[in-house]
Amino acid sequence: MQVRKMAVVFLSLMLIFTLAACSGNSGSDATGSSGGNGNTEKAEASVNEGLETADPAGTNDAGTETGDELSTPEMDFDMGGRVIKIVSWWDMTISEDNPDNIQRKKNLEELMEKHNFKVEYVAVDYGEYQQKVVASLVAGEPLGDIVRLGKAYMIPSLVQQDLIWPIDEYTKNTKVFNQKVTNEFMQYEGRGYGFTDNQSDFMGGIFYNRTLLNQLGLKPLQDYVKEDNWNWDTFIQVAKEANKDTNNDGKLDRWGLSQGGLMEQALYSNEAGLTQGNKQNLEDPKTVEAFNFISRVATEKVARATEGGDWTEPGQFFRQGNTLMYAGAIWEIGGLKNDMKDFDIGFVPFPKGPSASAYHSGEALFQSLAIPKKVEHPEQLMYIWEKINDVDSIYDYPDQATLESNFTNEDDIENAIISGKGMLVLDHNTFPKLPYYDIIGELTSGNSVSTVISKYKAKVQAAIDEVYKK
Repeated sequence: MQVRKMAVVFLSLMLIFTLAACSGNSGSDATGSSGGNGNTEKAEASVNEGLETADPAGTNDAGTETGDELSTPEMDFDMGGRVIKIVSWWDMTISEDNPDNIQRKKNLEELMEKHNFKVEYVAVDYGEYQQKVVASLVAGEPLGDIVRLGKAYMIPSLVQQDLIWPIDEYTKNTKVFNQKVTNEFMQYEGRGYGFTDNQSDFMGGIFYNRTLLNQLGLKPLQDYVKEDNWNWDTFIQVAKEANKDTNNDGKLDRWGLSQGGLMEQALYSNEAGLTQGNKQNLEDPKTVEAFNFISRVATEKVARATEGGDWTEPGQFFRQGNTLMYAGAIWEIGGLKNDMKDFDIGFVPFPKGPSASAYHSGEALFQSLAIPKKVEHPEQLMYIWEKINDVDSIYDYPDQATLESNFTNEDDIENAIISGKGMLVLDHNTFPKLPYYDIIGELTSGNSVSTVISKYKAKVQAAIDEVYKK
């Protein structure tokens, strides 16, 4: 353990957190996108993935079991010089930036020689990615053999059209494959259609300016976490306490919260959602509570008022050093630290809602890898992906290098891990005509929650029906 820790410390000095999405240092693929602050498209960037395989002839019943790991037995097949195309919105070539990836690269080279294939990584610009990839699948000419797909446009649409292979029978190796991705996040009617080798989860929560907190003489936020009293009420209380006029000119010059309208955070932190499968979920008591929280933040003027900026405004407010809290994602920590060198930045989970059983983070534009139905021998591709990524990691937990290189406070690291473990996936982006921003606008304008629900529940159901009843 000591050798491993020393290796990690050394690596942490060299590694720079450059991912623009929720990335993982322990794998070849990450699983998320934005922190739900309207910056999702800008945030999408880096990731890696993997999966286990089965015997194509059905002759191997169980595989090699180690603890709860189930490794696919060695397979013998010749791919005849086939070029496996791996498609994403960035170049997924395995870098050799840490010992884990060096071993992955070596595994790939050995597999290419043994099974007679080559690999080509195809990067498609994010702005046109969805349109190009979906069009290729519908036309029966997929851009690649292993393709990154967003859940929002893959499930149910592409799966209903029988364009994607179910791959859950090949993902039994828990050492390689993130089981939640295949068996929970990317499920449809009991089958799993997406996979990733990245074991990390999306970490979203509250960044806070510990230096400013001390200057204002406020109770440490970590104390609320330790007391199991970090909830919506204490969150609003802290934000209000930090809203101050320090020069007595009649105007606030210190603020507690950099943004309002926290729809996604309110939903996932209360284990709620606007949709539940093919049904609208606005009347669910947990969703009603989330709506009340959003309304309260707005009507009680808890957050710093917008100055007409774009999606980056909340982050810019926080960077000024005069705003205590900012709801964001761990992938942002490198940029925040770089821009706020004179401040000590802390992290706590987003506070619990009244119906929540634990702290959560959430992702509404979740994505993973998938295999198009037109691609032959998916079991071979899954086998290859598994064997590439079956490495003995030098890290003790996912994202260790990123967290330890950006946080010196152990509480901040533990809070990030806790938020990631509670990751939930929200599905409202699956429905193009769902009036998401209209609902936020109504709630933040002070309209009653009951009125908003009555006005929009039929519209939300219609948006769902448009997708599910095609």
